[in-house]
Amino acid sequence: MRFDSESIVEEAVTPSRRARLWADADPEGEAQWPRTKRNSIPDSESWPEPPTIEPTSRKPSDPPQARGASKAVTKWPTLTRAHAISFAGLLLFTAVTYFRPYELIAALSDFRSMAFWLAVATLIVFIPTQLSADGTITARPLEVNLALLLALAGLLSVPFATAPSEAWATFLDFAKVIAMFIVMVNVVRTERRWRWLMWLSLIVSIALSIYALNDYRLGHFDIRGERIEGVIRKGLFENPNDMALHLVTMIPIAMGLLFVARSYTRKALYLLISVLMIGATIVTFSRGGFVGLIVACFVLAWKLGRRNRVVIVALFMVAAAFSVAALPSEFLGRIVSLFGGDDGGSAVSRQHLLWQSIQVTLRHPILGIGMGNFHNVSDSEQVSHNAYTQVSSEMGVPAMVLSIIFMVAALRRLHRIEQETYDSRSRTRIYYLAVGLQAALVGYMVCSFFASVAYLWYIYYLVGFALCLHRLYEVEGADGVFGRALARKPRGALDLPGDGDIAPLPGSLLAVYER
Repeated sequence: MRFDSESIVEEAVTPSRRARLWADADPEGEAQWPRTKRNSIPDSESWPEPPTIEPTSRKPSDPPQARGASKAVTKWPTLTRAHAISFAGLLLFTAVTYFRPYELIAALSDFRSMAFWLAVATLIVFIPTQLSADGTITARPLEVNLALLLALAGLLSVPFATAPSEAWATFLDFAKVIAMFIVMVNVVRTERRWRWLMWLSLIVSIALSIYALNDYRLGHFDIRGERIEGVIRKGLFENPNDMALHLVTMIPIAMGLLFVARSYTRKALYLLISVLMIGATIVTFSRGGFVGLIVACFVLAWKLGRRNRVVIVALFMVAAAFSVAALPSEFLGRIVSLFGGDDGGSAVSRQHLLWQSIQVTLRHPILGIGMGNFHNVSDSEQVSHNAYTQVSSEMGVPAMVLSIIFMVAALRRLHRIEQETYDSRSRTRIYYLAVGLQAALVGYMVCSFFASVAYLWYIYYLVGFALCLHRLYEVEGADGVFGRALARKPRGALDLPGDGDIAPLPGSLLAVYER
């Protein structure tokens, strides 16, 4: 038998080969060798059998298909090195979309279509490269199919819209989101790329948090003098509610990276970033953001403390009580308004818009009234302030169902990773990333109940992160993503069947194993 790290190959063991194997395995002659004449080869039947090692082809980092742990997994295309230029385009596009440099830098004010042309250039490079690498225009996990169906539903809503020109403009923006989501799913093929994209999102969150806290400290509020606006005055974060939603989705991810980090310096850094974003979320005075933050933190604590959930719930309740007591008085008034208090009519207005969007949905259940058209039928040109009824009223009930399945499918994908890596979470770090992303998705699902953000980037980046993480996990295995086990496999270690622990081979058999 010849053992190697990848497979077990059967070979005929002749008497001469048996002697050579024993000579390599026991050069000191400690074993009980049969007495034979010098330079002669005894009959094979007189030799003792070498120790038997049960063959196995399973490696410590085998993906779930090999382990049989997951019955329903995505059949990803073979993971090959490709898309370096496409990834650079995605990274630049993301940076421009987040930071909008043409609004921060006067010299770039004439380049307001920068994001559009970056998207076009990225697609021009991506399509032929993808066809060459995988032989298909895109990988087709369930979430990609659902995103394409959502784009189709948006396109079908345009001819029946109350204002077709507005619906078409909204659809074009949404099509850009779907296209870059597909690019992201296909080009993020390595741990390094995943980290680069994640860190770009974290850098944006850090900048938003610092400026939000500073504006609150200096008293720089909006025109009404009630709430901060932040450093990026337009785009994704022009509304403090949208900024709070983004921060809520990034806080659990930062906490997951805290558990992943090996050094105390990095753990302290991620903890500082998390505290910074929590403070910024609070000073936005966003009620939806606050509720989403509470729910996301609870999900994170519930999953990480699954062996002591009674203690976790008790500690969480105590921490929540202290947090509410420490809230600014102005924000406490807004929180109370969720339960019937007076906030100047904002809560009543939101409730009225919610009911109105439901009525529009019931009148136009199939294709809705057209993307971006709800403000045409609402009171005072208001949007629905609810992502779910935004989709149902503007694109129809089937589209709303698709959007919900889109989020739930990503949650289930991450939950499978969590279940399969829970027992070995001390060895593998992907467990904490899967849990952090689940909490982030739940936080988005709660916050989006209070904001019209269905066509924006937030959820598509989160689901993209989840898909890319799952693809790396399926191909590389639990220990092959984001570093091997914390205790490196020793030289001459063999993964034996059973509990999956790494067991060292006897030193005398090391030479046989390495041959």
